[in-house]
This record gives sequence, C-alpha cells and structure tokens, in this order.
Amino acid sequence: MAFLHDMRFRAYFYQVVAIGFVALVGWTLFSTASGNLAKQNIATGFDFLTRPAGFVITEAAIAFEPTDTVGRAILVGIANTVKVSLLAAIFGTILGLAVGIARMSRNPLLARLALVYVELLRNVPLLLYLFLWYSLIILILPPVKQALNLLPGVYLSNSGLVVPAAFVESGGLALLACLVGGAMAALVIRRVATKKRVATGRSNHGGLLALAALVGPALLLWLAGGVALDWDFPTAGKFRLTGGLHVRPEFVALLFGLALSVSANVAEIVRAGIQAVSKGQWEAAAALGLARGRTMRLVVLPQALRIIIPPLTNTYLTVFKNSSLAIAIGFPDLVTVSNIVMNQTGQAMETIAIFMGVYLALSIAISLLMNWYNAHVALKER
Repeated sequence: MAFLHDMRFRAYFYQVVAIGFVALVGWTLFSTASGNLAKQNIATGFDFLTRPAGFVITEAAIAFEPTDTVGRAILVGIANTVKVSLLAAIFGTILGLAVGIARMSRNPLLARLALVYVELLRNVPLLLYLFLWYSLIILILPPVKQALNLLPGVYLSNSGLVVPAAFVESGGLALLACLVGGAMAALVIRRVATKKRVATGRSNHGGLLALAALVGPALLLWLAGGVALDWDFPTAGKFRLTGGLHVRPEFVALLFGLALSVSANVAEIVRAGIQAVSKGQWEAAAALGLARGRTMRLVVLPQALRIIIPPLTNTYLTVFKNSSLAIAIGFPDLVTVSNIVMNQTGQAMETIAIFMGVYLALSIAISLLMNWYNAHVALKER
C-alpha cells in the first residue's frame, strides 16, 4: 500500500473518485426521473425534436416557419439569444469605456454625472428596467396607423422600427470570401505596420491601409458586378407596415436594458483599471509632451487593459445569462422558445437539459476566448 503515500497517485485517485461519485448521482437521478415518467406514460428521449413545431416565432435571426421542426425552433431561440447578447456586449463595452473614462475626468460635473449613471443602473434590478424601457416604447410611440415617417422608407411606431432591407440575390459566397480574406489581410497589415512604427518611430498610415484591405475586395467585387443586391422597402398600409426589416419593441427594450447594464459594470471595471496604473506613467507622458487624451489612449489604457480583461470576462458571461430575462417581455430567446416547446410536447426534462447545455457551452466559449485574449495582452517574462 506504499503507493497511497504517493502525492501524484492520490491526486489522480481523488479526482477519479469525485468524477465517479458525480456520475453515479447523475445516473441515479436520471434513472429515477425516467422511471417516474414511465409510470405516468410519458415518453422520454429527444425524438420530439423532429416533430413539426406548429407555432409562430415573431422574430427570428434565421428563417423559420411553423412547419419547421422543433429542433429548428430551438435553434432560432439560440440564434436570437446570441444576437441580442452579442450586440449588447458590444454596445455596452463602447458606452462603458466612455463612462469609465468620464469617471476619471477633471471636470467635477462630468465625473459626478458618470457616477450617478453608474449607481442608478447598478442598484436597480435589470428586470425592472426591462419593464420600464418596454413600457416607454409602447406608451410613448404612436400606433401603427399613425407611424412616424422619419425618412423615406423608415417608420417608427409602438410596434417597432421598420427600415429598408437589403438581400443578396447572387454572389453571396464570393462576398463572404472577400470579407473574410479582407479581414485577415487587414490584421496582417495592421500588425506589420505597428511593428514598423514602433521600430522607426514614424507613422506609416497602417490604419488606413488596413481599412482599405478590409473593404477593398468587397467593394471591387460589387463594382465588377460579382454580387447583386435587392432592396425591400417598407410600405404603410391601413393597419400594418409591410416589407422591409422590422425591429420589434421587445428586441429594442431587451437590447437597451442589457447594453446599459453592461455599460455600468464595464465603466467601474475601466475606472479601476485606470486607477491601478501608476501615476508615474502620466507624469512620464506629460514630460514627453503628450496631451492628456493621447496619454490616456496610448499609455494608460494599454496598461490598464491587462487589469480590465479578467473581470470583463465575468461581465460578458453575465450578459449572456441575463438575456434569459427576455421571457418577461416576450422576446423569443432560447428560454421563451423552450417554454413553448415544453408546453406543447411535455418533454420538460429534455428541453431544460438542452438550454442548460447551450448556456454552459456559450459560457465556456466566452471564457476560452477571453482567456486567450488575456494571455495575448499579458506581460511576457523574458
């Protein structure tokens, strides 16, 4: 029994025992639930995913019809969740960065306004704000019959915003290839230009060259007639608006609420990251003649980024999980669609397992991406 005194063996042994115990508990719970469902003549399994859905989803990020399968309906819910969460994370980060920098402003009025903004959004439950934004949209904006014609083809009412929509008739794959290739070329050009600028100390317009590489191939393809676009302009009827792209109030309220909530958290993270940078960095930049704005952009923020990234990961995980509050205002995200599926099929255990697995997979993907970026920007010991 001398191997029991080996630390490496004991470490692996305890892990195997823990995994086995968790697997045993999980199997016991599954067997018990399956047996109870069988006694009530409720079938188990995932065969219900191939049945026709039979219900309408008011807003779908991918094409969906009631005759499509339940599996595709759940896929629509996943796509809607990812769409609104990703947009909220992007807009919230941009707004939070601005508010966080404003918190550090020498202007006392601006700094206090930023403080009030953060405290108001952080200390009120997000669900209440979702109800507030949704109610404001419904009550303040006019009905569809009296929709505001903001611009030609652009209408605003309490049923949402309707704008002209563009569709790719032909050449979609070629356009996608040009965009992907342009993005890769822009990254390479930007990196090479940055290295040359650091080595020589002279500007080489790397940003403009990268932008040209990003949009140039797609623009040339369009000018050469390799891609055909078709426009669908909305028209105002007596009772509704037809055609175009319809941005519904549920999506706007959810996006607005999530983005503002994210921005408040990001603002505090940015403020803490900036304050963690030594004051000597500000003094050194001032001694070199850099203005305060350029010092913030070129000296302080790049160093604060190493402190900002780890807590920012948790904020992004939270926004994806908070998107489940969409059920309160009727936006068809993953949880809303899953509830409809559970009510129609009775497969509660399987449906809950699906959307729990989806949230787990999304959270792991975000963590891996942010950990990779954190390692990329971290200081390298030599």
